[in-house]
Amino acid sequence: MIGPTLGFYFAKRFFSAVVLIFVSCVALIMLVDFLEMTRRTADRDTVTTGVVAMLTIYRTPAFTEQLLPFAVLFGGIAAFVTLSRKLELVVARAVGLSAWQFIFPAVLVAFLLGAFSTGVFNPVSADFKERANRIEGDIFNSSSGGVLPSGRGAFWIRQQSLDGQAIIQAATTQHGGRELIGVTAFEFDKRDRVVQRIEAKSATLQRGYWELHDARVLIPGFDQQSFETFLVATNLDPNEIQEALTSPDTVSFWQLPDAIAAAEQAGFGAQRYRLHFQSLLARPFLLIAMVLIAAVVGLRVFRFGGVGQTILGGVAAGFLLYLGTKLAEDLGEAGVIHPVAAAWFPAVAGIVLGVLVLLHREDG
Repeated sequence: MIGPTLGFYFAKRFFSAVVLIFVSCVALIMLVDFLEMTRRTADRDTVTTGVVAMLTIYRTPAFTEQLLPFAVLFGGIAAFVTLSRKLELVVARAVGLSAWQFIFPAVLVAFLLGAFSTGVFNPVSADFKERANRIEGDIFNSSSGGVLPSGRGAFWIRQQSLDGQAIIQAATTQHGGRELIGVTAFEFDKRDRVVQRIEAKSATLQRGYWELHDARVLIPGFDQQSFETFLVATNLDPNEIQEALTSPDTVSFWQLPDAIAAAEQAGFGAQRYRLHFQSLLARPFLLIAMVLIAAVVGLRVFRFGGVGQTILGGVAAGFLLYLGTKLAEDLGEAGVIHPVAAAWFPAVAGIVLGVLVLLHREDG
């Protein structure tokens, strides 16, 4: 095994490179997002710069979770290439260390970063995402989230009641899915004919009915009517639907098992929650796959030439692995493949391919 001093040195170089790239990208994301939110809220006098800054802070952790694999990949490439360029890896090989020994500290750091991201950072990100949704809902009456996302980020609910069925479209959810923002509802009679269309600023789920606020009701053949409060019957229960209407991004890792159980009890598919839970479990191993890809790139000795092409190939391989992860998640969310396979296959495949390439290069 590699000595503790040299192992700590390699781990420190890798961790420093990852943190530098991660912090730089986060700062850039926050700046761009702050400017974009400032542009979107320019015509709203009630929205101050402080509110925009707070919204940007709440939105950033959800973005940075997606950024972490790339930070590990680029940080690993930078660390290994720097060590190789300064001939430190050559010296390490000269004293009898193999590539597997000086890769191990980076693999360990990547695993710990993934575990920290899943167990600690994700709950913070989920809480901040929920707060960002509330602020965006108050400002724009639109945000991401819901059960069945449409092309514009809204979602749809189809329900049944004693009066017939109704289809409710909303822009976002708040308070665990019990409050809808930007609501449009279509009520049908027993013969599936449209009875009325309702537009409301918000709707709150009570036991046995939706309470719509600031509603405008349009009945075919009659003039539009306005109501401060309007009720729509429903068979949905607030306790059962609270978790089912919540986006997986706003549910922390430790609460996902309860969210899965609640979604199944309410009759909603728990596929998205299962996939998100398994993806978080697989995240440390996805980061290990990124380290192995970086090692394939960075361990090439400079005097052999072709370093630029090798780095470009490693970056392309990392992006392909990430795209494969997203494709597998989309297939898993659609129910084409099992959530466990969708979440774990990219990470396992990346690790296996990285190990095979390193075995070929190092051991022939």
